[in-house]
Amino acid sequence: MKAIEKYVFLTLGAFLAAVALEIFLVPNYIIDGGITGISIMLSYLTKLPLGAYIFVLNLPFLFFGYRQIGKSFVFSTFYAVSVLSLSVTILEKLPPLTYDTLLASVFGGIILGIGVGLVIRHGGSMDGTEIVAVVFSEISGFSVGEIVLFINVFILGSAGIVFTWDRAMYSLITYFIAFKVIDLTIEGLDEEKAVMIITEKPEEIVETITARLGRSVTFWEGKGGYTREKKGILYAVVSRLEIAKLKSIVKEHDEGAFVTIHDVYDILGGQFRKRSIH
Repeated sequence: MKAIEKYVFLTLGAFLAAVALEIFLVPNYIIDGGITGISIMLSYLTKLPLGAYIFVLNLPFLFFGYRQIGKSFVFSTFYAVSVLSLSVTILEKLPPLTYDTLLASVFGGIILGIGVGLVIRHGGSMDGTEIVAVVFSEISGFSVGEIVLFINVFILGSAGIVFTWDRAMYSLITYFIAFKVIDLTIEGLDEEKAVMIITEKPEEIVETITARLGRSVTFWEGKGGYTREKKGILYAVVSRLEIAKLKSIVKEHDEGAFVTIHDVYDILGGQFRKRSIH
């Protein structure tokens, strides 16, 4: 069942990306980054089908990734790229929804971000440059994001030569919108925060968090490194909107408590979900 769900979302994500390309971006000479951006420019220069370029140019990177990363990720990527290529070919005969360049860059970026985010969230990718970035990040000292950004700045800059510089700037707008929407799609709108509390009154704080917020709290005992005094260490995951309430609860019981808050990008297992409070 999970495998079916995975490929449903890979298909949906790739199709949405194709919609963004053919209905908004390509007719307005706005490009995406990575292999897709290169494919758009080559298709414009040679008048050959965009879908064919997307498929063919990604193949060497998929082969490279198969040897370096693993077959599960590469097969999911191959499937998503194939659906994207086919969908682009089918949709290229449809008229664009708008010729307003700003609207095309904004809405194209949003839909593209949702599509790419769905594919990444379900174990795939739609761009061979990301595979290269993963491999080279291990030997170069640069992060995957930094390598992808460097590649895409070069590709988006090339749009100024192939098209016009205003189209390159609109492409940059699309890229950053898509980048943020990808994050939202992967992480979800319900942002979770991990909270660690070091306090002298752990029992009271645990009881109040459970009663008022309906959240589970993990509690273990520790000792201060300098004072050597016993402390309670609490760990909980709450929503972004519950942070203020949680701070108020901690301050109510122990104004001297030490609290750290971190972003949470994914949660597996455990009893972190909010329970109903009666």
